[in-house]
Amino acid sequence: MNIFTPHLFRQQFPLIESHGNSLIEKGALVPSLVYFDNAATTQKPQRVIDCQQHYYQNINANVHRASHQLSTKATFAFEKARSLVQGFIGAKSVKEIIWTKGATESINIIVQSLARNTLLPGDEIALCVSEHHANIVPWQIVAEQTGAVIKVIPITDHGYLDIEQIDNIIGEKTKFVACAHISNVLGRINPIEQVIAKAKAVGAITIVDGSQAVAHLTIDVQSLDCDFYVFSAHKMYGPTGIGVLYGKRALLEKMSPYQAGGEMIKTVSFTQGTTFNSLPFKFEAGTPNIASVIAFAESISFLSPYLADASHAYKFFEQKLVQHCYQALANIEQVNFIAKGTPDIGVIAFTLTGHHNHDIAMSLDTEGIAIRSGHHCAMPLMTHLHIDGCLRVSLSAYNTIAEIDYFIACLKKILLEEPFSQSDEQAMKEELSGPSLKEMEDIITIFTKTKGWDSRHREIMLLGKKLPRLNKTLRNDNTLITGCESLAWLKSECSAQGIYSFTGDSDAKIIRGLLVIVLAALNNKTAEQIHQFNINDYFETLGLMQHLSPSRGNGVLAIVEKIRVLAQL
Repeated sequence: MNIFTPHLFRQQFPLIESHGNSLIEKGALVPSLVYFDNAATTQKPQRVIDCQQHYYQNINANVHRASHQLSTKATFAFEKARSLVQGFIGAKSVKEIIWTKGATESINIIVQSLARNTLLPGDEIALCVSEHHANIVPWQIVAEQTGAVIKVIPITDHGYLDIEQIDNIIGEKTKFVACAHISNVLGRINPIEQVIAKAKAVGAITIVDGSQAVAHLTIDVQSLDCDFYVFSAHKMYGPTGIGVLYGKRALLEKMSPYQAGGEMIKTVSFTQGTTFNSLPFKFEAGTPNIASVIAFAESISFLSPYLADASHAYKFFEQKLVQHCYQALANIEQVNFIAKGTPDIGVIAFTLTGHHNHDIAMSLDTEGIAIRSGHHCAMPLMTHLHIDGCLRVSLSAYNTIAEIDYFIACLKKILLEEPFSQSDEQAMKEELSGPSLKEMEDIITIFTKTKGWDSRHREIMLLGKKLPRLNKTLRNDNTLITGCESLAWLKSECSAQGIYSFTGDSDAKIIRGLLVIVLAALNNKTAEQIHQFNINDYFETLGLMQHLSPSRGNGVLAIVEKIRVLAQL
């Protein structure tokens, strides 16, 4: 009997089960939620949720620091979790397992506690072009601090780290090599064993970002022989805010503490200085995230049997989902995959000819389908691929073939809509040659009569179609709206009477629609009127902001801020 059975696995996730049940719409079964954003974070099984709650209800106490029974129970569970992580990744000792807030903090500890103290001017750091920002920016900071140089390893057309190029990148000057086990955008398992071997040959220290790997692969850090391996719990069915820094003990011993205070000290004196605690506590300052550590252990107990199962049923089902989704997308003419071939795990990235990524993602959201659009914290990769972003579908073993089929059907329906093109511009100008764009009162009337986000979304998209395109010469760095994830521009004019008029544009229809809404409120006003206008009340009246993602909401506020800057008092 297989340990893994798809429908039983799915039933263990309350959010998926409660929100993912089918609704009847026009005689057809329609899922109320299809969650395809698992590369960002996975959902949590009931046992993990219960475990975290159990800590607070039954053994809530600080660890290591008290002699009472409650603290003893909490400490036992806390340190048992460390032992489970040790076994999960095959580390030699629990002393090599450091609790952090996540992979990002783990990388920053390595960079500031080791790299900063060892790098010299002219030393080199090797990174792959497809790295997550969390494995780029800390290295950029330390390079500026020390005078080191970052060298970039390219990728192949299929999205793998280009192993044939590493001899040109990793050499005698290389001191650190940091790369992802699996790219969060490309879904390819990188040949890290070969990268590690090359790094060791020149005496470089290796750091592997395993954030996308731990939920799909069996990890053995001793077999890999990497110096450091980092990952986060929330991408492997565990809680947010907790992660792991694995490091070889010899390296951890010589590293300086990252933060000071609390658990990381042994003795403190104003006259004789301070001595630091032993591993692993030297890097765990302050009260740790005890509840999440204990719940993390539960997620490991939950996941480990599926990864270790000799039948490989869990892995085979994941591959079935990947193959089905990839092939279904490949059959859509407008789909352009950003790398050749089927990905190794369920992370599929693509663009759509004639459609903006954010428009597609938001349209799918109105159908109850959650996917990711944007640069996915991999801007250098987007630049390398000559795109400004893409769509990403990321699957988990609790997803189903039926969900994929529903996603494909909705996507095809959206693609039947005519994309806005430059050829439409004259028709739009003729349409708008009479009455002006919707005034604020008209927009309020429309939105107060509109119920539900799907209807409001349609109205925003319709407004976006009515906004004339700015001349390409006006879409430049001077008119660019910073802080808006999609490219958007704003041009201003001020009359002799001090009345401001604004015109805007964006590559995304959803942003053009939001521009219409903002401009209806702030156009043809004086600077004083613009600054006094309560834009938050306006948005609340429209029922707008609560439906927008944080990045989209920030984009709207960036438009408002740009207008206020241009309208100088």
